[in-house]
Amino acid sequence: MDRMIATAQFGQQDIARRLGLNVTDLTCLGFVIEASMAGTSLVAGDLAQQARLTTGAVTGVLNRLEKAGYIRRSPDPGDRRRVVVVMEEEARERVLAVYGPVYQRLAALFADYDTEEIAVLTDWFTRARELFGEAMQEIRAESPREQ
Repeated sequence: MDRMIATAQFGQQDIARRLGLNVTDLTCLGFVIEASMAGTSLVAGDLAQQARLTTGAVTGVLNRLEKAGYIRRSPDPGDRRRVVVVMEEEARERVLAVYGPVYQRLAALFADYDTEEIAVLTDWFTRARELFGEAMQEIRAESPREQ
């Protein structure tokens, strides 16, 4: 499991570099993509919370993503003080060009499993993600050890 996590972390660095981003910006772009695919809007403050960044740091991320052509900001129609982050259509193609081969390989791997096996895998990964999140919250809550 540790090797898979390390491979994913190094992979994110490589993908970020290929897209002309840093890993934090790529992570934030991932949240924007997820919201876009779900048909929901993502406001800058929510992005800051999801990415565990300050609102000031998210402003810098959004500046870089906008300059690179991945997103645009627009005022929230319900609250003009808030900014909605929108994925640029052309950016989807750029991102898919990099992630596409990974998704194709994963689709081929899933083709080796039947519906019930995929259900078990889905359950395992869903529950593992929740457990990992809980463990990380505990680690964050612990104060650093004094030396």
